[in-house]
Parts: sequence; C-alpha cells; structure tokens
Amino acid sequence: MMIAQTATRLREQIAHFSGNLSRGLCKPARRLVQEAIYGIQARQSVHLTEIARSLEEKIPLIKTENRLSRNLARPNLRLSLQDALVSQGAKRIHENTLLILDLSDVVKPYAKKMECLARVRDGSEGKIADGYWLCQVIGVENEGNEITPLYGELYSSSAQDFVSENREILRALRQVSEEVKPRGIWVIDRGGDRGKLYEELIPHGLRFIVRQMGDRHLLLGRRRELALQIAQDCPLPYQTQVVREVKGKEQIFHLRYGFRAVRLPEYRQVELFLVVVQGLGETPLMLLTNLPMRRNRRLIWWVVSAYLTRWRVEETIRFGKQSYQVEDIRVLTYERLRNLVVLVTAAMFFTAVVLGAKMKLFILASHVLKAAKRLFGIPDFRYYALSDGIREILSRFPRRSPSGPNRFLYEQQYLLFET
Repeated sequence: MMIAQTATRLREQIAHFSGNLSRGLCKPARRLVQEAIYGIQARQSVHLTEIARSLEEKIPLIKTENRLSRNLARPNLRLSLQDALVSQGAKRIHENTLLILDLSDVVKPYAKKMECLARVRDGSEGKIADGYWLCQVIGVENEGNEITPLYGELYSSSAQDFVSENREILRALRQVSEEVKPRGIWVIDRGGDRGKLYEELIPHGLRFIVRQMGDRHLLLGRRRELALQIAQDCPLPYQTQVVREVKGKEQIFHLRYGFRAVRLPEYRQVELFLVVVQGLGETPLMLLTNLPMRRNRRLIWWVVSAYLTRWRVEETIRFGKQSYQVEDIRVLTYERLRNLVVLVTAAMFFTAVVLGAKMKLFILASHVLKAAKRLFGIPDFRYYALSDGIREILSRFPRRSPSGPNRFLYEQQYLLFET
C-alpha cells in the first residue's frame, strides 16, 4: 500500500515538475516533456520504445513511439528547456557554490547512420572513436554531496552549425552566469586553460579556479615564466593527506601545498594566484585562481578541496550516462539527439533536486531509497539508488492513463493547480 501511494506521489511530482519546465511551449511539446521525463525515470532508458512502453497506452506501441519521435524533433524544445533548467537551478546557487564545467563524450563506436557523427576521445578507454561531445555544468557546494545539474548540451564538430569548442564552452558559461551572477565560483579542468576563456572570466568579474596544463607563461613579479617552472619552485609549507578511490581501491595521498602570486601577461593589472599541490602525481597540480590568497592553511586548502570536489562530480557524469543508458541512445537525427540529452538532464535534475532536496519530500525520498534493491545497502553517492528506486516503484505500479478525449486533460491536471 505504501509503495502504491509513493508511486502516485512520484507521478504527481513528475507532472508538476514537467509542467513548470515546459511552461510556454505548445501543448504537444508539453505533453512530450512530461511523458519523456516519466519514461526515462520509469525505464531508466533513453530508448523511445522503452519510454513508449512505460506510458501503457491503449494503442499500438509503434503509434506512441512515432508520436514521441515526431515531437522530439521540435527545434525550439532544447533551448526552452535549457533556459528553464538554468532558471530553476540558479535558485540553489549560493555565493561560494562551485560551478563545475565539464567536457565529456558520448561514444557510438558501432553507429553508422546517426547524423553528424564526429571523432571524439573516449575518456574511459583513452582512444579516438565516433560519437558526440557533451558540455555540462553542475552546481555543488565545496566538499558537499548535493548536486544541481544546471546545463547539458550535446554537440558535434561535424554539424553544420558548429563553430568551435570555445563557442560551446562560452555558451554554457554565459547562459549560467547570466542567471547566477555574481554568485558561484567556476571550477574547470585543464581543458579550460585557454585564452578565450580568460577573456570571458576576467573582464566580467567571474571568480574561477582553472587547472593549468603547465605550458602557459605567467608573470612572477616582473619575470615571465612557465606555470610548471613556477610550481616546481613554489614553497609548500602546508601538509595533509586525502583518501581517493583508484581502480576500486582506497589509496592514501600525502599532499604538500602552497601558492605564489602571479599575473597573466594579457591582464597585468589583475592579481591572480597559482595554488600548487604536490603528491597526487609526478607533476604538481597547478590551479590558477582569482580568489584572494594569503598565508592561511584553511584558505589555501579551500581552493584545493574545491578542485578535488570537481573530481567527485565526475561520478555525477557517470550517473547520468549509466542510469539512463545515454551511450545507448539510438535516435538518428541530430536535433532529436540534442533534445533527448536535455531531457536526460531534466530527469537528473528531478532525481537530484526535486526529489532529493526538498524537505517536504523527505519521506518520499526515503521510500524510494528503500525500494532500491541493493545487496550492500545505499552507497554514499545515493543518486544511483534514487534512480533505481524510482524505476522499481513505477514498474510495480505503472501508469494507467485513461483513453479518449479527456486524456490530455488528465495528464495536465497538475499543471492547473501549481503552487
């Protein structure tokens, strides 16, 4: 009985969330958003066939699938949903929330007919393969556990409208910054150590922590030196140790860290700091930041831990890919691919934010966690368990929509009474 009630509340919350997200779209598009988010959650799949099955319609399955496919091709869907997600997520971004910008990939090694396939680097295998790029922005508190998926965009370097990777990164950065500014601190891996990005961050007063490749020239006083040389000569007066999982095993790292005041040759008037960490590898970890530094262990470690938090967010990326089988995505056209990825981001937002963060849904979240059948309990990264639990509940008590002329009214009834 309790699971049945939970299933009903889950459907209500999905309908309410989908209605808020799709406000302003036409009626068929709003219906698609609700059905797609529900189906992705209920089946943990991005296959249109599986989404269609979850809807339990009293018509041939192929007709449901065709309707989903037809509406998924809407060109304005992706941008509208992205705007709504960023707007909703921005409410959770505080002054020092980390804004993790990540570039990853969706590899399709066996696909031949998918539109705009490009060559990408498979991050898990370290090889070049066919696929697409993903640009994502996720909010998280330093050393915190609660995530906020803010932005998710699939793109291809072989698409007709593709200009450059810089343009894709800047588009994500600008869209999120416009909503959250001046709150948040951008944390970007070494792929973000590029002049075009600093041209956006520094003039607009955005705070940042960017990992360095080591081959960038910085000004140390009046001397122009490579970042790696500055890092190798940097005093490291502070020490600590951290535990990180490496290939499934916990490993202890003994770290030494410190900083040097530096400047970019292009922005001599802007004071920056190179935070240096030794002990995570042969090459020191180098973090360029405009956050004010001084000889204070806690202050310097805050910057280091912010970057280490970025490593943990990589698990979020895997969560989205694995829980919803993103790399098994099969729609053939580029527009449908891009729209479906935004809908997956919306499904992640529902699981991570709507279900997991609101206090009034605490009991609902606990029921979902209990429903996830795991041999070794609920892991610290509980979004997998939440996703599994949602699927378990909705599969035991599937959706039963009435047929006939009042059907769409039924599907939209929660939208009429939003609070």
